[in-house]
Amino acid sequence: MDYYLLAQLINGVIFGLIYALIALGLTIVFSIMRIVNFSHGEFYMLGGYTLYALTSGAVTFFSIPLSMPTIIGLPIAMVAVAIFAIAIERGMLRPIYTVRMDRPEEYAIILTFGLSLFLQYGALTAVGPYEMTPGAFWEGSKHILGDLYLAGDRLFATGVSVLLIAITIYFIYGTWTGRALMATAQNRVGATVVGINTVRMNMIAMALAGLLAGAAGAAMAPIFLVYPDVGQIPVIKAFVIIVLGGMGSIPGAVVAAIILGVVESLGSVYVSVAYRDVFAFLVLIGVLLFRPHGLFGQKERRA
Repeated sequence: MDYYLLAQLINGVIFGLIYALIALGLTIVFSIMRIVNFSHGEFYMLGGYTLYALTSGAVTFFSIPLSMPTIIGLPIAMVAVAIFAIAIERGMLRPIYTVRMDRPEEYAIILTFGLSLFLQYGALTAVGPYEMTPGAFWEGSKHILGDLYLAGDRLFATGVSVLLIAITIYFIYGTWTGRALMATAQNRVGATVVGINTVRMNMIAMALAGLLAGAAGAAMAPIFLVYPDVGQIPVIKAFVIIVLGGMGSIPGAVVAAIILGVVESLGSVYVSVAYRDVFAFLVLIGVLLFRPHGLFGQKERRA
């Protein structure tokens, strides 16, 4: 058995699942609020920094250094980023829907792009350009099969990703709130007519986006470290994924993320690791040439 090839496939799936966590939040916000959140990568970054602050002892609470286990710090970091996302929605994005303004989509793009820069340079000023890492979730390498071993932190991140993706899909398709979100995504006016509070749906969408991006950033922090612009490459790939899977398609985002992860992993080994971040765009170009509406997207119908 070619364990080397198997290892690359597994690594590709692992990274694909992490990409899916980031892309899911971006997809939900785009579907519900019809805005492109350029600060989504900073939610990922904040998840990593929050976990580091909670577990490293670098932050004190009433003169007591915070140094909790990473397994406890992870859900706290997720909730903290979700609360921050809610604050952004209430304080900055809500006027798009509650105040009559010209070109609200352009306003949202400029606002979230500015927020992205503010958070990046804020982190750079506060903690510097240094790479930081919290403690490991699962130390050492774990035997998988034959001569195949994988780092414990990567296996832990995979488990977290699978669990959160499953919970998110159940929440969207199996609960009343999830169905209300889908109704809002399909027709905001119609959703309002049947009694759905669309402003509340916006807040829930942003909270979900923050929760998932914060989870991805925290779960990957022991592997890829944390620094001010750590979220830039993952969020660019998330944009590629939501186009590749079909704009607004949640199953499409998950499938596209796994495809992208596998292509990157195999391409890095059999072509060149220098082109790792290029493969995403090559896949995107290929799909747009032969299926412009994405893997799971629907063709527009013109009356």
